[in-house]
Amino acid sequence: MGSERVVDPVTGYAYPDEWVARCEDPATRALAASGLGVLTADGRVLRRGFTTGTTAAAAAKAAVLSLGRPVDGVAITLPCGLRVAVPARGEGGRGEARKDSGDYPSDVTAGLLFVATAGPAPAGVEVVAGEGIGRFVRDTPRYRAGDAAVSQTAMASIERAADEAREEVGRAGVRVVLAIPEGAAVAHKTLNPRIGVDGGVSVLGSTGLVEPWDDHLSESAFERVRGAERVVLTTGRIGLRYSRLLFPSHEAVLVGVNLGRALDEVRGEAVICGLPGLVLKFIDPDVLTGTGCATVEDLTATPAWPGVLERAFARSRQEHPGVRVVVVDRAGTVLGDSA
Repeated sequence: MGSERVVDPVTGYAYPDEWVARCEDPATRALAASGLGVLTADGRVLRRGFTTGTTAAAAAKAAVLSLGRPVDGVAITLPCGLRVAVPARGEGGRGEARKDSGDYPSDVTAGLLFVATAGPAPAGVEVVAGEGIGRFVRDTPRYRAGDAAVSQTAMASIERAADEAREEVGRAGVRVVLAIPEGAAVAHKTLNPRIGVDGGVSVLGSTGLVEPWDDHLSESAFERVRGAERVVLTTGRIGLRYSRLLFPSHEAVLVGVNLGRALDEVRGEAVICGLPGLVLKFIDPDVLTGTGCATVEDLTATPAWPGVLERAFARSRQEHPGVRVVVVDRAGTVLGDSA
């Protein structure tokens, strides 16, 4: 009897039959099929974790639900569309959740406690970022100085979770204050001090899930690259989404920071597609030198950006002939195409 077909509901990737056959444990195979695990070429399944945005949403929902009853777990709809159970507890308007990073051992925010306090409001849901959540100390293309470092996607997830709870407990409005008590201490281990975020960690999450990563997963990605006639290499979840939309006939493979190794594995036609940050830094590691910008995203908002992009494309054509580079922004707008 052949192996059942297993598709990753987060990425839409249909795992090769031989990978599925090597996964002999029905429970771990089910984990991969649920989207909370990632199947690797050797049949192992690595656990996905929950982002800071999902953890904050869980704490917020537990806090609001606890206005009506004690809580020992919540269901959250992730930005990627999956509905998942997240460990959380709540009592008397206070909710707590700890960040589960899955099989991503390098995540410095693993285990962080998120605390939410819920109280009455005139109507709807109001979410306030409190202690331990970082704030921008300068203007950026997406944030003004003083704004909380909470992505729009994460905030939408938090507000949706709190609103579901508000309806369940029958309140007209709720105000939720989020805090990460150890956030300021842990933030020093993140990139936040370098990108102008002070006082805590960021609350993020484009899919709501933390991707696992180890050598087995890297090798699985490289195997997909080797086996593709036409491949798009991308660096993150947003890039993966637009890679699929822009190049539907290509195999889209998320390779993170391993663009160089992935290009070595290409046997057919290749495109690099993604947000400017990792793509430009891969082409020119010194792209920010002398610009006065802390991030490539900052650089995109300056008059120098068009010239920077053209020089990067010229360098890429020279060092990686035949490889097309497409840079997109978070809304999917193509900022540049080397073709």
